[in-house]
Parts: sequence; C-alpha cells; structure tokens
Amino acid sequence: MSALLSIEDLHYHYGANHALKGVRLTVAAGEIVAVLGSNGAGKTTTLRCVSGLLHRPSKGRIVFEQDNITTTRAERIAAAGITHVLEGRHVFPNLMVKENLFLGAFGKGRKFEDSLEYVYALFPRLKERQMQEAGTLSGGEQQMLAVGRALMSRPKLMLMDEPSLGLAPLIAKDIFATIKKINQDGTTVLLVEQNSKAALTIAHRGYVMVNGEITLTGTAHELINDESVRKHYLGEE
Repeated sequence: MSALLSIEDLHYHYGANHALKGVRLTVAAGEIVAVLGSNGAGKTTTLRCVSGLLHRPSKGRIVFEQDNITTTRAERIAAAGITHVLEGRHVFPNLMVKENLFLGAFGKGRKFEDSLEYVYALFPRLKERQMQEAGTLSGGEQQMLAVGRALMSRPKLMLMDEPSLGLAPLIAKDIFATIKKINQDGTTVLLVEQNSKAALTIAHRGYVMVNGEITLTGTAHELINDESVRKHYLGEE
C-alpha cells in the first residue's frame, strides 16, 4: 500500500529545545493512524509541521501524495487536501455555527452545499444550532463544529489533535465513533490522542512517541497487547 503521507527524519527546534528528533512515520490512504505519547512527547509539533503551522523544520522531509510539502505554506497545504483539527477546538465564538462551517469550505464553490449536508448528517445537533453563536455551544458541540468545519473542504487527510480532550465519556465515545465513520466514508486520519485505548480501538496502526522520537510502531492490535503500552498508556499493570 503506497503512502499518502510520509514523514522522513523530521527534526524541529523551539530555540534550543530539540522537540522532534528524527521522526519517521507513514500514513496510507484509507487508514486511521494513531500517535500515542505523554504530554511534551512531540505529537502536536509533528501535526503542526505537517499542516504548515510550524514552518521550516530543522531537518527532514514531509511528503504528501509524492509532493514535498516540507516548506509549503499552510494555506497551500490545506488546498492540497490536508485539514487540521486543533487541540482546544478554536471555533470562532462570535460567528454562528453555519458561518464557522462556511469558513471551512472557503474557495470550494458549489461543493459547499453537499459538504454542509454531509456535516449535518454526521452532526444533526449542528443543524439544529446552525444559527446559534459558536461560543454558546457546549464543549462537545464545539468539538463537533471543529470536526465539521475541517470536513467542509472534503479533505484527503485529516489531522486530529486530542479530539476527546475535556469531553464527558459519552460525548467522547460519540466523537470516536464519528472519526471511524469519517474514515469509512473515505477520509484518511492521523490521530493524536491521550485516550490511547479509545484511539487504538478505532485505528489501523499506531506509533508511540517519547521525547520527540518514535520508539515503537505496530498494528493497533499489536500495540494494544504490548506490555509496555498497556502499562504506560493504557493504565494497566
């Protein structure tokens, strides 16, 4: 299976802090790939390098659909088919739900209405609240909106950073079910998630990151049954 995304020997520095130290990972079209690790491991930095929010890594290459996007600007990366659901949702609180969704489809022309119906089918609550200001939504509804906005451009690859963070368990369960549905509908997903067990339940493969390095990789089944993963990331002895 050919790689949709390849990260090759990626290094990134925040000043003197060497945040990424030779990260290598691949994501094939149609996969959900999970990246596991503790806070500060480099997971978010990896996603931000891929989406262009962090420009010009210290070393290495990021290749998407055989194009080198390592130093490509974020808006061009988005136009190429990569969207990024940031940690913390980052909706526009003073705009209505529908206006937030409009922004996700900027420049997509007539595809907008089809995308809107798809998002409303995934998240009926957003349709109910489409004329409501986003800042008045609950945390779970704001996460739905962030995911829906990212889907409006019909991405080939969606980067998701801690989509269950701060959500009640039942709402988080619904979010993971939605990620699986999005993937089944044809969107490839690179998922960073603290809830490692839930992430591995829906993922095809995974990587474990420690101090800016990939230390372990395998299928989701292999990782969920790995003794060190079970102890350090699944809360099992």
